Amino acid sequence: MGLDIVQFLENKTILVTGATGFLAKIFVEKILRIQPNVKKMFLLIRAADEQSAACRLHEELIEKKLFDVLRQKCAPNLGSIPEKLHALPGDISSENLGLNDSYLRSEMWREIDIIVHSAATTTFDDRYDTALAINTYGAKHVAEFATRCVNIKMLLHVSTAYVCGKKSGVIPEKAFSMGETMSGSRKLDVNEEKLLSEGLISELREENASEEEITIALKKLGLQRARLHGWPNTYTLTKAMGEMMMRHHLNWNVSLAVVRPTIITSTLKEPFPGWLEGFPFRGIDNIAINYGRGKINSYIGDPDTIFDVIPVDMVVNAMIVAMAVHANQPSYMVYHVGSSMCNPLRFSDFRDFSLKYFTDNPLTDEDGKLVKVGKLILVDSMESFQKHLTQYYTLRSKEHNNSKSLHANLKRNINIAMRVAELHRPYTLFKGIFDETNTKALRATAIENGVDLESVFRFDPRYIDWEDYFQRILLPGISSAFKLKRAML
Repeated sequence: MGLDIVQFLENKTILVTGATGFLAKIFVEKILRIQPNVKKMFLLIRAADEQSAACRLHEELIEKKLFDVLRQKCAPNLGSIPEKLHALPGDISSENLGLNDSYLRSEMWREIDIIVHSAATTTFDDRYDTALAINTYGAKHVAEFATRCVNIKMLLHVSTAYVCGKKSGVIPEKAFSMGETMSGSRKLDVNEEKLLSEGLISELREENASEEEITIALKKLGLQRARLHGWPNTYTLTKAMGEMMMRHHLNWNVSLAVVRPTIITSTLKEPFPGWLEGFPFRGIDNIAINYGRGKINSYIGDPDTIFDVIPVDMVVNAMIVAMAVHANQPSYMVYHVGSSMCNPLRFSDFRDFSLKYFTDNPLTDEDGKLVKVGKLILVDSMESFQKHLTQYYTLRSKEHNNSKSLHANLKRNINIAMRVAELHRPYTLFKGIFDETNTKALRATAIENGVDLESVFRFDPRYIDWEDYFQRILLPGISSAFKLKRAML
């Protein structure tokens, strides 16, 4: 018997957390585009009230260019699309997801078929209390909410492949045990971590510390705890603990699929190539745009490091297929969604593609002059990076006749670049490859059941031509987003 995913989605009620995030927007758009007869999509949005949530829904989802294809396809019935979307003011860091209306909660517990939990703070060095509340305890609250849903078919949790910490070699799609650490140190106690952050806040407030001082201290605490337990940053530690909490607090008979994407980049194909959020850029996009702008001529990284990137629409396709395959089948499965195993992209490839693109399509600097890029210099230490940056900015200042803008921002630009590079260092020097045994099995199951993985639900990275993707899709998209943002300033 075949598996018709489009039919499966018909008349389903789906709760999506983190609905205004990059990944969730693509997910919502895809569901509406392939199955306009989905019954309802509850979209949990951080907002003060229903009016604010509805406003964010329209401004950050429906009115985005991302939804242009959907608008054109559904032009005669455009009014039905917003009717499918129910913006809910809520907060996953609170019990019951911050939904105070008991009648609404009861309705959701009766109606929800699927929960997609994608809400997260993705800042590598966020305040520890914030990251714990959202990434760790948010997962607990979602699991508890799912357990109350009497007709739920499955729960899909979006994590990150980098919960593996600093591991190298082939990294398996392995679930976490509660309290497991990456360092082999004493057992990780999630509640103790929360008490540590709360204790620090109380101590600092007794000392009349400013909010800025408290924020700095909590950011430092998060990084310290992450490194103690073997993770490179606060984000990956709290996401790993979130996986532990999700599994521990979810009813055993609810099917759970954990999708661990690698570095998510712009759309490859759907709904059109090259869509991304734009400013503020992060990750590989941040490196590319600062190189193209002439902000950096070097970076910390190994030419042979595999940059495991994956277009966002492929991640969404994997999520939807996993939803359909796991529905009504009590199970727990972890899926890596990345490219390092079957179609690796090396840092040196990224460097070469960027050089060619920005040489052929130069950006302009603050003085309106075309930026001439050279081959990105890759160094293996922060000291070398700082040295190259200082020399580079000094030379540029002379070339621009001691341009005031360059000279004034010299120290600031170097400090910003150093801080970002320090956070990126675990990834630009990463030595791991993500196994995809489970993900390959998911594709095989889908093919056996007649799912169209060629044109509708493709998530096999072997089909990606990296040079074409970077030259024709990703880098033009980043450049366009930057130019648009600068034109608005």
